[in-house]
Amino acid sequence: MATTIAMAAHELPQELGDFGILIHGGFTKARALIWNFISSVTSVIGAVVGYIAISYQDNLTAVLLPFAAGGFIYIAMSDLVPELHKEPKISRSLVNFLLFGLGIIFMLAVKIYGGE
Repeated sequence: MATTIAMAAHELPQELGDFGILIHGGFTKARALIWNFISSVTSVIGAVVGYIAISYQDNLTAVLLPFAAGGFIYIAMSDLVPELHKEPKISRSLVNFLLFGLGIIFMLAVKIYGGE
């Protein structure tokens, strides 16, 4: 249940962020929407394949979850944090830092109160 809540809370901002990155990268709005949709569809296909694979191997989740978490940490540290260093306004940097901290607190709350 905790994973479902976390994923639901993550999806809308993630899709908006993906769209913004594509626009920032020079895509037109229409092209950004198309590629964002294609990316989302591949995620659904990956989820279905993962669900089927888990039904054949009991410990697959314990093996794959660290890889997924590591991928997200890598993206944050290698792509997003250097981009934050380019921000000239201290107020925007502070807002970004606070939102980052809020995300960490949210995940800690999910860990503490999420069950299991």
